[in-house]
Amino acid sequence: MTEASVPSPCTSVCRMDALTRWCEGCGRSLDEIAAWSVLGDDEKRAVLRELAQRRDAMAAVGPGTGSDAA
Repeated sequence: MTEASVPSPCTSVCRMDALTRWCEGCGRSLDEIAAWSVLGDDEKRAVLRELAQRRDAMAAVGPGTGSDAA
């Protein structure tokens, strides 16, 4: 498989939620963002499976939880 076989979920928003420590755009943690280029496809798919739940959790808390620039 090629390196780009599992695309990055990056949305170019790149703001870290202060409460969850997940990116407000893609839902990944800083560690996941940093490791993305070296993760195997199965590991990337495992991260992708978690992202919808994370975004839902951040939406439930609502805006105003505070952001840190990435």
